[in-house]
Amino acid sequence: MIPAERQNLIVSRLESRGVLSIAELTELLGVSHMTVRRDLQQLERAGRVTTVAGGVQLPEKILTEPSHLAKARLRHGEKVAIGRLAAAMVRPGAVVYLDAGTTTLEIAHALAGRDDISVVTNDFVIASHLMRNAACRLYHTGGEVERENRSCVGDPAAEAVRRFNFDIAFISTSSFGMRGVSTPSENKVAVKRAIVQSADESVLVTDSTKYGKLGTFNAVPLEALSAIVTDAGLPDTVRDAIRRAGITLHIAG
Repeated sequence: MIPAERQNLIVSRLESRGVLSIAELTELLGVSHMTVRRDLQQLERAGRVTTVAGGVQLPEKILTEPSHLAKARLRHGEKVAIGRLAAAMVRPGAVVYLDAGTTTLEIAHALAGRDDISVVTNDFVIASHLMRNAACRLYHTGGEVERENRSCVGDPAAEAVRRFNFDIAFISTSSFGMRGVSTPSENKVAVKRAIVQSADESVLVTDSTKYGKLGTFNAVPLEALSAIVTDAGLPDTVRDAIRRAGITLHIAG
Protein backbone atom coordinates (compact mmCIF):
# COMPACT_ATOMS: atom_id res chain seq x y z
CA MET A 1 0.00 0.00 0.00
CA ILE A 2 1.09 3.56 -0.64
CA PRO A 3 1.21 5.95 2.37
CA ALA A 4 -2.19 7.54 1.61
CA GLU A 5 -3.84 4.10 1.55
CA ARG A 6 -2.21 3.09 4.84
CA GLN A 7 -3.24 6.35 6.48
CA ASN A 8 -6.84 6.05 5.33
CA LEU A 9 -6.91 2.49 6.67
CA ILE A 10 -5.59 3.67 10.05
CA VAL A 11 -8.35 6.29 10.31
CA SER A 12 -11.00 3.81 9.19
CA ARG A 13 -9.93 1.24 11.77
CA LEU A 14 -9.84 3.89 14.52
CA GLU A 15 -13.43 4.81 13.71
CA SER A 16 -14.48 1.27 14.68
CA ARG A 17 -11.93 0.54 17.42
CA GLY A 18 -11.39 3.88 19.17
CA VAL A 19 -7.73 3.34 20.13
CA LEU A 20 -4.97 1.32 18.45
CA SER A 21 -1.46 0.53 19.67
CA ILE A 22 1.65 0.84 17.53
CA ALA A 23 2.05 -2.95 17.66
CA GLU A 24 -1.51 -3.46 16.37
CA LEU A 25 -0.89 -1.04 13.51
CA THR A 26 2.36 -2.70 12.43
CA GLU A 27 0.52 -6.05 12.29
CA LEU A 28 -2.48 -4.56 10.48
CA LEU A 29 -0.39 -2.77 7.86
CA GLY A 30 2.47 -5.26 7.57
CA VAL A 31 5.12 -2.55 7.86
CA SER A 32 7.81 -1.52 10.35
CA HIS A 33 7.33 0.51 13.53
CA MET A 34 9.23 3.35 11.85
CA THR A 35 6.85 3.40 8.88
CA VAL A 36 3.83 3.40 11.19
CA ARG A 37 5.26 6.30 13.19
CA ARG A 38 5.89 8.31 10.00
CA ASP A 39 2.29 7.71 8.92
CA LEU A 40 1.02 8.76 12.33
CA GLN A 41 3.13 11.92 12.29
CA GLN A 42 1.62 12.91 8.94
CA LEU A 43 -1.91 12.13 10.16
CA GLU A 44 -1.37 14.08 13.36
CA ARG A 45 -0.02 17.14 11.53
CA ALA A 46 -3.18 17.01 9.42
CA GLY A 47 -5.34 16.87 12.56
CA ARG A 48 -6.78 13.43 11.70
CA VAL A 49 -5.41 11.48 14.69
CA THR A 50 -4.03 12.13 18.16
CA THR A 51 -1.10 10.37 19.79
CA VAL A 52 -1.71 8.81 23.22
CA ALA A 53 0.63 6.77 25.43
CA GLY A 54 1.55 3.70 23.40
CA GLY A 55 -0.84 4.32 20.54
CA VAL A 56 -3.20 6.60 18.69
CA GLN A 57 -6.85 7.66 18.64
CA LEU A 58 -9.14 10.01 16.75
CA PRO A 59 -9.30 13.62 17.98
CA GLU A 60 -12.09 14.40 20.43
CA LYS A 61 -14.45 16.95 18.85
CA ILE A 62 -15.32 19.96 21.03
CA LEU A 63 -18.63 21.57 20.05
CA THR A 64 -19.01 23.94 23.02
CA GLU A 65 -16.82 25.31 25.78
CA PRO A 66 -17.59 25.02 29.50
CA SER A 67 -18.48 28.20 31.36
CA HIS A 68 -15.88 30.10 33.37
CA LEU A 69 -17.26 28.63 36.60
CA ALA A 70 -17.09 25.07 35.28
CA LYS A 71 -13.53 25.51 34.00
CA ALA A 72 -12.38 27.05 37.28
CA ARG A 73 -13.06 23.73 39.08
CA LEU A 74 -10.93 21.66 36.68
CA ARG A 75 -7.19 20.90 37.05
CA HIS A 76 -6.66 23.80 39.46
CA GLY A 77 -3.28 22.63 40.75
CA GLU A 78 -1.89 22.24 37.25
CA LYS A 79 -3.18 25.67 36.27
CA VAL A 80 -1.51 27.31 39.27
CA ALA A 81 1.84 25.71 38.37
CA ILE A 82 1.47 26.69 34.71
CA GLY A 83 0.54 30.24 35.70
CA ARG A 84 3.59 30.67 37.93
CA LEU A 85 5.97 29.30 35.31
CA ALA A 86 4.45 31.51 32.60
CA ALA A 87 4.61 34.62 34.80
CA ALA A 88 8.33 34.05 35.28
CA MET A 89 8.75 34.55 31.51
CA VAL A 90 7.58 38.19 31.72
CA ARG A 91 10.53 40.57 31.49
CA PRO A 92 10.74 43.95 33.28
CA GLY A 93 8.71 46.67 31.56
CA ALA A 94 6.90 44.22 29.29
CA VAL A 95 3.57 44.78 27.55
CA VAL A 96 1.66 41.57 28.24
CA TYR A 97 -1.50 40.09 26.78
CA LEU A 98 -3.59 37.69 28.87
CA ASP A 99 -6.19 35.82 26.83
CA ALA A 100 -9.50 34.96 28.49
CA GLY A 101 -9.35 31.80 30.58
CA THR A 102 -8.83 30.22 33.97
CA THR A 103 -5.19 29.29 33.26
CA THR A 104 -4.38 32.86 32.24
CA LEU A 105 -6.15 33.99 35.41
CA GLU A 106 -3.46 32.12 37.35
CA ILE A 107 -0.83 34.10 35.41
CA ALA A 108 -2.61 37.27 36.53
CA HIS A 109 -2.48 36.06 40.15
CA ALA A 110 1.27 35.47 39.81
CA LEU A 111 1.84 38.87 38.18
CA ALA A 112 -0.21 40.88 40.69
CA GLY A 113 2.90 42.10 42.52
CA ARG A 114 4.47 43.57 39.37
CA ASP A 115 4.05 47.34 38.95
CA ASP A 116 6.52 47.63 36.06
CA ILE A 117 4.38 46.00 33.35
CA SER A 118 1.34 46.81 31.22
CA VAL A 119 -1.37 44.15 30.93
CA VAL A 120 -4.03 43.93 28.21
CA THR A 121 -6.86 41.40 28.46
CA ASN A 122 -10.30 40.58 27.08
CA ASP A 123 -11.24 38.79 30.32
CA PHE A 124 -13.42 40.55 32.90
CA VAL A 125 -12.31 38.30 35.78
CA ILE A 126 -8.63 38.98 35.06
CA ALA A 127 -9.25 42.72 34.72
CA SER A 128 -11.22 42.78 37.97
CA HIS A 129 -8.52 40.90 39.87
CA LEU A 130 -5.71 43.15 38.63
CA MET A 131 -7.79 46.27 39.16
CA ARG A 132 -8.22 45.34 42.82
CA ASN A 133 -4.87 43.71 43.57
CA ALA A 134 -2.19 45.11 41.27
CA ALA A 135 -0.51 48.39 40.38
CA CYS A 136 0.31 47.55 36.76
CA ARG A 137 -1.04 49.62 33.87
CA LEU A 138 -4.22 47.81 32.82
CA TYR A 139 -6.30 47.76 29.61
CA HIS A 140 -9.44 45.86 28.65
CA THR A 141 -10.21 45.28 24.98
CA GLY A 142 -13.97 45.64 25.13
CA GLY A 143 -16.02 44.03 22.37
CA GLU A 144 -18.97 41.65 22.25
CA VAL A 145 -19.59 40.25 25.74
CA GLU A 146 -19.59 36.47 26.08
CA ARG A 147 -21.39 36.04 29.39
CA GLU A 148 -20.63 32.38 30.08
CA ASN A 149 -16.88 32.94 29.74
CA ARG A 150 -16.91 36.46 31.20
CA SER A 151 -14.91 37.89 28.34
CA CYS A 152 -15.12 39.87 25.11
CA VAL A 153 -14.84 38.38 21.63
CA GLY A 154 -15.42 39.27 17.98
CA ASP A 155 -14.00 41.84 15.59
CA PRO A 156 -14.23 44.84 17.97
CA ALA A 157 -12.08 42.99 20.52
CA ALA A 158 -9.66 41.91 17.80
CA GLU A 159 -9.37 45.49 16.52
CA ALA A 160 -8.51 46.67 20.04
CA VAL A 161 -5.82 44.00 20.31
CA ARG A 162 -4.20 45.20 17.07
CA ARG A 163 -3.53 48.63 18.61
CA PHE A 164 -0.86 47.16 20.88
CA ASN A 165 2.65 45.80 20.40
CA PHE A 166 2.98 42.95 22.89
CA ASP A 167 6.32 41.76 24.15
CA ILE A 168 4.66 38.51 25.18
CA ALA A 169 1.12 37.18 24.76
CA PHE A 170 -0.35 34.22 26.64
CA ILE A 171 -3.01 32.36 24.67
CA SER A 172 -5.58 30.02 26.21
CA THR A 173 -7.45 27.19 24.52
CA SER A 174 -10.04 24.46 24.93
CA SER A 175 -8.33 22.31 22.30
CA PHE A 176 -5.00 21.94 20.53
CA GLY A 177 -2.97 19.45 18.54
CA MET A 178 -0.10 19.30 16.09
CA ARG A 179 -2.17 21.35 13.64
CA GLY A 180 -2.43 24.14 16.23
CA VAL A 181 -5.02 25.84 18.41
CA SER A 182 -8.69 25.39 17.60
CA THR A 183 -11.96 26.60 19.11
CA PRO A 184 -15.67 25.78 18.87
CA SER A 185 -16.44 29.53 18.94
CA GLU A 186 -16.07 31.41 15.65
CA ASN A 187 -16.08 34.74 17.53
CA LYS A 188 -12.79 33.82 19.24
CA VAL A 189 -10.86 33.19 16.05
CA ALA A 190 -10.30 36.84 15.10
CA VAL A 191 -9.12 37.70 18.61
CA LYS A 192 -6.58 34.86 18.80
CA ARG A 193 -5.21 35.64 15.35
CA ALA A 194 -4.88 39.32 16.24
CA ILE A 195 -2.97 38.36 19.39
CA VAL A 196 -0.38 36.37 17.44
CA GLN A 197 -0.01 39.11 14.82
CA SER A 198 0.64 41.71 17.52
CA ALA A 199 3.09 39.79 19.75
CA ASP A 200 6.85 39.25 19.67
CA GLU A 201 6.31 36.02 21.60
CA SER A 202 3.08 34.00 21.51
CA VAL A 203 2.87 31.42 24.29
CA LEU A 204 0.15 28.80 24.56
CA VAL A 205 -0.73 28.07 28.21
CA THR A 206 -2.86 24.98 28.69
CA ASP A 207 -3.18 21.86 30.80
CA SER A 208 -2.36 18.63 29.02
CA THR A 209 -5.98 17.39 28.89
CA LYS A 210 -6.67 19.89 26.08
CA TYR A 211 -4.27 18.07 23.76
CA GLY A 212 -5.96 15.89 21.15
CA LYS A 213 -9.23 17.80 21.26
CA LEU A 214 -10.45 19.55 18.13
CA GLY A 215 -12.73 22.58 17.87
CA THR A 216 -14.76 23.47 14.80
CA PHE A 217 -12.56 26.42 13.81
CA ASN A 218 -8.78 26.63 13.33
CA ALA A 219 -7.49 29.65 15.23
CA VAL A 220 -3.68 29.63 15.43
CA PRO A 221 -1.33 27.27 13.56
CA LEU A 222 1.24 25.51 15.73
CA GLU A 223 4.15 27.14 13.91
CA ALA A 224 2.87 30.61 14.91
CA LEU A 225 3.61 29.82 18.58
CA SER A 226 6.91 30.65 20.25
CA ALA A 227 6.37 28.30 23.20
CA ILE A 228 3.90 26.10 25.03
CA VAL A 229 3.59 25.92 28.82
CA THR A 230 1.76 22.82 30.04
CA ASP A 231 1.92 20.09 32.70
CA ALA A 232 3.63 16.72 32.96
CA GLY A 233 0.60 14.84 31.61
CA LEU A 234 1.58 15.55 27.99
CA PRO A 235 2.81 12.26 26.41
CA ASP A 236 6.54 12.00 25.63
CA THR A 237 5.84 11.39 21.93
CA VAL A 238 3.87 14.63 21.76
CA ARG A 239 6.59 16.53 23.61
CA ASP A 240 9.15 15.30 21.08
CA ALA A 241 6.93 16.26 18.13
CA ILE A 242 6.39 19.77 19.49
CA ARG A 243 10.12 20.27 19.98
CA ARG A 244 10.84 18.95 16.48
CA ALA A 245 8.44 21.60 15.19
CA GLY A 246 10.80 24.23 16.65
CA ILE A 247 8.55 25.27 19.56
CA THR A 248 9.98 25.66 23.05
CA LEU A 249 8.14 23.43 25.53
CA HIS A 250 7.96 24.24 29.25
CA ILE A 251 6.62 21.60 31.66
CA ALA A 252 5.24 22.97 34.93
CA GLY A 253 5.01 20.93 38.10
